[in-house]
Amino acid sequence: MRVLVVGGGGREHTLVWKMSTSSLVDEIFCAPGNGGTAEIASNIDIKAENTGALIHFAKKEKIDLTVIGPEGPLVNGIINAFKAEGLTIFGPSKNAAMIEGSKVYAKLLMDRVKIPQAAFQHFLTAEKATEYLKEQNYPLVIKASGLAAGKGVIIVHSQDEANKIVQDIMVNNRFGKAGKTIIVEEFLRGEEVSLLVLSDGETVLPFVSSQDHKQAYDDDKGPNTGGMGAYAPAPILDETQTGKVIDTIIMPILDGLKKEGVNYQGVLYAGLIITDDGPKVLEFNCRFGDPEIQAILPLLKSDLAEALLVTTHGELKHAKFEWSEKSAVCVVLASGGYPDTYEKGKEITGLEKLKGRADVVVFHAGTRKDGQRTITAGGRVLGVTGVGKDLKEAIEVSYSAIGNIAFNDMHYRKDIGQKGLKRNRL
Repeated sequence: MRVLVVGGGGREHTLVWKMSTSSLVDEIFCAPGNGGTAEIASNIDIKAENTGALIHFAKKEKIDLTVIGPEGPLVNGIINAFKAEGLTIFGPSKNAAMIEGSKVYAKLLMDRVKIPQAAFQHFLTAEKATEYLKEQNYPLVIKASGLAAGKGVIIVHSQDEANKIVQDIMVNNRFGKAGKTIIVEEFLRGEEVSLLVLSDGETVLPFVSSQDHKQAYDDDKGPNTGGMGAYAPAPILDETQTGKVIDTIIMPILDGLKKEGVNYQGVLYAGLIITDDGPKVLEFNCRFGDPEIQAILPLLKSDLAEALLVTTHGELKHAKFEWSEKSAVCVVLASGGYPDTYEKGKEITGLEKLKGRADVVVFHAGTRKDGQRTITAGGRVLGVTGVGKDLKEAIEVSYSAIGNIAFNDMHYRKDIGQKGLKRNRL
C-alpha cells in the first residue's frame, strides 16, 4: 500500500512513523513533511492547502490511502475533493469538519442534542459583546469561533481585560477571519483531558486518553499555544469513565450530526473538562491532537494504517486496538518567544545520540534539513516522547533524553505529566 500523509508538523511525523511499521505499507510520502519525515518517507514539496496539486500527485503515484493531518484542509473540503476523484482518503467531510471549523456551530449543535458544556453566548460585533460583558461575573472564557491554531481561547478575569480582548480579536483582527464571531462562555473548574476516537459513522474505536498542556509556561502560566506537551494514558479518565464519555458525549454528537445529514468518518477529538458535575465538552476537533498523538501512538500495538483504512471503508466494526500497559510523555521543545515572535534557522544538535533508543522517540515539528544539519523552522520544533513502565518513569525518560538536545534559545515546560503523578498519589 502506498500512503500519502498531508501536513508538516509533529502530528504528521508521528503518523508517518507509526504507519511505517505496518506490514500493509510499502511506501510513504509526506506533503510537505519536515526534517523528521524526510528520514522515513519521501517529502513532497506541496503545501497542505494545495488540494489540486495533492490530487494530481495522488493520482500520478497511485496512492492507496491519503491521511490528512491539519484541520485547515479538512475544513476547506479536501476530503470531498479527493472522493469526487475516486481517491481513498481518511478524514471527515467539509460539513463534518465544521465541528472544529466553527465553535459556534459546535456549541449550538451540542445545545440541540443536550451534551454537557459551558453556558455561552456568541457575538458578531464588538459592541454587542462589550455590552454583554458589563453584567457578567468573572472569570470568563472568550473564544474565536474559527480556526486559530489552538491559540484562540483566552481566560479573562475582569471586565476591562475582557473588553481589551474583544477589541483585540474583533477590531484589531488578532486571529483574522477566525475572530469575526466570538463566543463568551462560563469558566468551568476542573481538570482537562482529551479523548480521541475513530468513527466510520456507525462504530467508534477509542484511543487511550491523554492530557495536553496548552499554556507556554510551567504551572499553566502564560499564553495559550498549540500544545507544550502531553502524556498518556491520563488517570483522570480510565476505561470505565471512557465508556461513559462515549455513551453520553461521543455517540450523541455523532447521532446529532447524522440527524442533520452529516455522516462523520475520521478521527473525532473531544476536549473535555472533568467537573464536580461530571465531564463537560470544551471543544471538538476534527483531526488528531498535536501533541497528544505523540504520546498516544507509541503505546499502540495495533496496525494504525489498517484501522484508518477500515474506517474509510465503513468497516470499523471489524477493528480493535491493543495497547501497551506502559505510559508515554511527550515534551515539546519550542523556539524562544513562541507562541509570539521567534527566530528560525537554529542548528539542532544531539539528535543522533537518541537514535535507536527503544524508550525514546523524537518527533519533528518545526524542522528542516540543511545538508547534513537539522535546523529549526517553526515555533514548536520537536516533541521528545519517553516511554516507561509507569508515568513517573516515562517523565524521567523524556526529560533525561532532552538533556542530549540543544539549539539556541530552546524553551520547554518542566512539569509535563505532574498532574497525572499527583492524581496517582490520591
